[in-house]
Amino acid sequence: LPPNIQITDRLSSLLSERLHWPEVEMSQKYILNSAEALSPSQVYLEKISCSVLQDLLGSGAGGFGVLLRAEQDDGKAFKLPPCRRPKTTAKRGSTSGKKNRLGSATRKTRAPEGGGRPPPSGRPPPGRGMAVVGNGVGLAPRPAPQLRKTKRPSRDPEGPQKLCILSAIKPSNLEAEKARFFQSDFSYNPQFEYSSPVSPSVLARHATASDRFLTQAVNIMELALDRYGSYEKFQQVTGGNLLSRSRIWHSVKKYMEKEGCVGEIVVQVTDDLLSRASMTVVNSRPTLTINTATAREHWLEGMLRHEIGTHYFRGINNGQQPWSSSQGRRRLNLKPLNPTEEGLASLHSVLFRKDPTLWRAALLYYTVHQAGRLSFAQLFHSLGRFVQDANTRWDYCVRAKRGQTDTGLPGCFSKDQVYLDGVLKILRYRDKINFPLLMALGKVSFEDVERLKAVGHMENTRIPHFMQDQARYAEQLNKIMAVNRLTDEELKTII
Repeated sequence: LPPNIQITDRLSSLLSERLHWPEVEMSQKYILNSAEALSPSQVYLEKISCSVLQDLLGSGAGGFGVLLRAEQDDGKAFKLPPCRRPKTTAKRGSTSGKKNRLGSATRKTRAPEGGGRPPPSGRPPPGRGMAVVGNGVGLAPRPAPQLRKTKRPSRDPEGPQKLCILSAIKPSNLEAEKARFFQSDFSYNPQFEYSSPVSPSVLARHATASDRFLTQAVNIMELALDRYGSYEKFQQVTGGNLLSRSRIWHSVKKYMEKEGCVGEIVVQVTDDLLSRASMTVVNSRPTLTINTATAREHWLEGMLRHEIGTHYFRGINNGQQPWSSSQGRRRLNLKPLNPTEEGLASLHSVLFRKDPTLWRAALLYYTVHQAGRLSFAQLFHSLGRFVQDANTRWDYCVRAKRGQTDTGLPGCFSKDQVYLDGVLKILRYRDKINFPLLMALGKVSFEDVERLKAVGHMENTRIPHFMQDQARYAEQLNKIMAVNRLTDEELKTII
């Protein structure tokens, strides 16, 4: 099998049985929500076109956003062929013998960009568009079905393929350089190497740090230090303990049930990630990757509100709008989606916390500013003012210096400043922003909402559960202002 396809023993077993589909109302779902799902990552039934998925998550600096165009050959994608129902009627375990059918009311979907028609309503052929990942448990392997190789649809047939810059600027020798840096007593400036180097012209667009909100960033962190004494104490008290993988899975599934999106997103956990989490599109499937090293009991749901409740839902909503393509955005003269996208997601990260201190957004902003004028080793020691833990400082330094080869030179990757930038701008205009509309219109700036609401497609848009009560939502934004000692007068002065 190709390396990007995994066929589990569980799937092989299921394909030998009669597939039964739940008899539920499907008009409010993009895809099936199977009660029999093994985990949030093990079942995904495609209902959204590849062309939409390739662009729906193109947002910001959270590990999946900034896109560059790279001249490459047409990408190839593998898909499972439609599965035929076996003639046997044998049943296993507690499998019911009753035939279940889908509800007749199904959501209307946009026709594929290639000109094809959407599938007719009613019961879809079993197994079509289904990809399963995970590990079988105690089941005998069965022969895998023959795979059919197809071309990945391109959103812009005449344009080059898009490549995520955040993947391209991750150093390939990171662990070796980290060991050398720590052995030097933090005096060595790492020499980073890259498997797919980014052109200097692309890096130049993200090489200028701003000091516009530097005062606010420093004040936010100093307030936290006054309350807790150190970042490490702040992290333990407000974040709680690190979660085991099983508890991460349980929490993710529970959150997906709240949002009604169980089975829509492939979930992976890893300890090899610069960010806390990232939402990407892998093999035409929305994929959430969670960093186990930063998954804490009181912070995990905020991360899920950030990645799923904000990025994923705004991406889904954007897919049905007239501006879902780059041509549509240009035609309507839309403003860039950032800093709104990442600012909104960052606010949702701390929403409903007992202490919604904007520490991470503030430290990322400060780190990028310092990196623009310091070497790696100097930056590492500069962060000692706010963070004691050497591994944490290393991670922040790498984020700010990624893209550079010789980190002994001043320079930064400035995208991480977008978080605090967006937070403060949204808080400045929080009393005027229609937040449900901002979510429903998709990947747009809050400044474009009023003029777009007349042409937006609002049918079947998805609003996260935490945004349903607007009075409570507004109270939480005011609490964020108070805890971080931000005032309307101050924000009106600087914005």
